[in-house]
Amino acid sequence: MATQAIQLEADSKSRRGFLLALGAYLLWGLLPFYMKAVAHLPLAEVIAHRIVWSVPIAAAVLVWAGRTADFKAAIRSPRIISMAALTAALISVNWGIYVWAIAVDRTIETALGYYINPLVSVVVGALLLGERLDRLQIAAVVLAAIAVAVLTIDAGKLPWVSLVLAFSFAAYAFFRKTLPIGPSQGFLLEVLLLSVPALGYIIFLIVTGQDHFVSGSLNDTALLVGCGPVTAIPLLLFAFGAKLLRLSTIGIMQYIAPTIVFLIAVLIFGEPFGSTQAIAFGLIWTALAIYSWSMFRGREIRPAVR
Repeated sequence: MATQAIQLEADSKSRRGFLLALGAYLLWGLLPFYMKAVAHLPLAEVIAHRIVWSVPIAAAVLVWAGRTADFKAAIRSPRIISMAALTAALISVNWGIYVWAIAVDRTIETALGYYINPLVSVVVGALLLGERLDRLQIAAVVLAAIAVAVLTIDAGKLPWVSLVLAFSFAAYAFFRKTLPIGPSQGFLLEVLLLSVPALGYIIFLIVTGQDHFVSGSLNDTALLVGCGPVTAIPLLLFAFGAKLLRLSTIGIMQYIAPTIVFLIAVLIFGEPFGSTQAIAFGLIWTALAIYSWSMFRGREIRPAVR
């Protein structure tokens, strides 16, 4: 009976974790619609409001979760503050490129970037953490590299949007792992650090009459305030969901968001998708299938970080 009760509790946690993570990935997948809605606003102003309006949400969740003691201890550590400043800088670069790319009709490139990201993370783990790659993982990375080469040869330049998104998020994930506090505490610390220059910039815009928050329309004000929830809610859903799921499950689910973004870009935004892009994406999807199979074989299955 005790074993059955433990199994039922584990199944319940897995279902709850799955629903939380699924909610996060669905919201991330639909995010391009919101970014299109704010595309007429200056990029820096949008990013500043994403940061500032994320703070009260992250703080409320931390209080609700009863983890304020961990956070108070973290902000007294210069080492943790400096590490959080680095991760905050990396995620702000990622956010900036993402918002800009959607505003200028390069949404397909953002989808490619987040498809490439897990493979980039594998390479980062091998190079910086000494993690061994099996033959399937090596094959997946090689196929991804070929896909990038195909796009580079066709366009005459590197697909830099995709690469910056993939590498900045991989670097963020790598350094975020070294931050010795929980995901919700870490997110609040990051946005708090970023909120200092962000709030200063917003005040400067308001004082000089260049803002869209006070001086703009009611619609613009609402959109800028909404940047906080659309940023913070999926991140927090993911943080809580990932704690309850196997790493392999998260590894498969992370393809949900870029797939939705890709479909939105092609079917709704009408961005061009020619034969070269089809070949490149075909290679990436094959690479991800191989990578996923390597996880399902149990080579990387281990409990999620708690």
